[in-house]
Amino acid sequence: MPDPVRTVLAHAPELMVVRFAFEAGDQGALHSHPHVQSTYVQSGRYRFTIDGEPSEVGPGDAFVIPSGAVHGCTCLEAGVLIDSFTPRRDDFL
Repeated sequence: MPDPVRTVLAHAPELMVVRFAFEAGDQGALHSHPHVQSTYVQSGRYRFTIDGEPSEVGPGDAFVIPSGAVHGCTCLEAGVLIDSFTPRRDDFL
């Protein structure tokens, strides 16, 4: 499966905002990181798994992924996610 297209919108050492554009079938592989992540669903539909708990989200939904939580998603309908990370994810620069 293809990967989503990532665009860093803004960043400072304490915070990073990133746009992820997904096509249907794209996946965000299961992973974890020390950053707290907030996700806002701008458009599309997604099946997320966070620490083994599945959920389906759509436009206007938002949620927080705690530091260290294993998470990933599958895009069900093409769309855009806006993610914020604290602190900044230097691996995205």
